Amino acid sequence: MDINHNGKDCSVLVPLNREFFEQPTLTLARSLLGCILAKETAKGLAAGYIVETEAYIGPGDRAAHSYLNRRTKRTEVMFGESGRAYTYVMHTHCLVNVVSGGEGNPEAVLIRAVEPVCGEALMHERRGVDQTIKLTSGPGKLTKALGITMEDYGRKLTEPPLFIARGIVPDSISTGTRIGIGNSGEAKDYLWRFWITENPYVSK
Repeated sequence: MDINHNGKDCSVLVPLNREFFEQPTLTLARSLLGCILAKETAKGLAAGYIVETEAYIGPGDRAAHSYLNRRTKRTEVMFGESGRAYTYVMHTHCLVNVVSGGEGNPEAVLIRAVEPVCGEALMHERRGVDQTIKLTSGPGKLTKALGITMEDYGRKLTEPPLFIARGIVPDSISTGTRIGIGNSGEAKDYLWRFWITENPYVSK
């Protein structure tokens, strides 16, 4: 499903409130689909519909950074309130997650892909690619396109400059296993990846 977003006025985006982020992590991972992830910088605002997510559920999830309640400088934000940004670097790319689970429960939802809705020219400039379809079809691509960096670690996603706003309700949601976690035992088989069915911006 390619979302029709012609004429979207991103100047009127209203960030979601904290209550939205207090849903159970698997529910939140589905609820985030169709929402708008937005980042304001000195260069302007760039935003996209969230089209793919992955849930990571704390201490019992061998694929989670917080497996066995592992509490480090990197994972500290996961132990705090829901609705904050958990950013980390993997293979030189910054990835962005939504903290969930509530205080003391280190859970999060990885944003894997978005579909551009505002600031497309800025995204092209940042990514250096001509094809729009390749701008944000992966977790490292979307952060670069939107201007999300490690400086966003711990930010509240309920207020600018980095926030999530209501968007559209997907017609259909697909479910599957998470990507790139082959060494995580039984956790590699959990059906905790969600995406908007047939959306062309879902990561390959």
